[in-house]
Amino acid sequence: MNWIFLTIVSASLLGVYDVTKKVSVKLNAVPIVLLASVSIGAGIWLPLLWLSHTELSHLLPDVLRVTPLGGREHAMLFAKSVLVGLSWTFAFFAMKHLPLSIAAPIRSTSPLWTIVIATVALGERPEIWQWVGMVVVLASFWRFSLLGAREGIHFSRDRFVYAMVVATLLGSLSSIYDKLLLQNFAMQPAAVQAWFTIYLVPVMMPLAIRWYWVDRPRVPFDFRRTIWLISPLLLAADFVYFTALADPDALVSVVSTIRRCSVLIPFLFGIRALGEANFRSKAVCIATMLVGVGLLTWH
Repeated sequence: MNWIFLTIVSASLLGVYDVTKKVSVKLNAVPIVLLASVSIGAGIWLPLLWLSHTELSHLLPDVLRVTPLGGREHAMLFAKSVLVGLSWTFAFFAMKHLPLSIAAPIRSTSPLWTIVIATVALGERPEIWQWVGMVVVLASFWRFSLLGAREGIHFSRDRFVYAMVVATLLGSLSSIYDKLLLQNFAMQPAAVQAWFTIYLVPVMMPLAIRWYWVDRPRVPFDFRRTIWLISPLLLAADFVYFTALADPDALVSVVSTIRRCSVLIPFLFGIRALGEANFRSKAVCIATMLVGVGLLTWH
């Protein structure tokens, strides 16, 4: 099954993406890492955007051709950029200060928040196994809080745990907003990805300007080679993901579950390369959480 292979590739790219974020922000100036990474992403899309509006547009495959948009659509995509920018800001700061083997699993609970939001705001009704999945994920999250306490991270009062939860919640809101853009307003995926990536640059500018005038003396910026990889890895992971979903035989429930297995790569990196503690206990928690996520995304 080609779509399963593509989904595994996408999950692997997402896992490496989380690792590059951690390496890039560790003891570094988060606002400039963010601005640099989104600028690289915009630099990838700008030539494709230009080609899409020239007589050479036929050279681009349909999945990379950016269709024209009206003023309302641009406003909606700028709003998406603000939402994603806030999510990434909270996530990058949390990633800087939390062990990767804790930060990545918290982020992987996003299907829980997506279903909760859809239930409350959109009137959707989860199936019985999705309710079971919620309980499993919340139980795993509680267990992670106990493991975090052993490492001096108290989930009930650690601001960076809260930051990662807020980042995950905003990411779930972005997923629901994506559904609105792609289905209700029938926007082309390439147009959504291109323009929101470009709009992320001005969205990230105020935080970077504040860093330059206020925080630069005490939080210096070090441009690391991993920063070059952040946006390309995410763009590639999303591209492969959309390609997998385009297969008529693809099962969304299976694709979503496999994608969440990306948490295994940053988890193993955090344990092995960064020397983070409690390998076995965290491994059991992650395995249980993935079971819960599988139930949440099963249709």
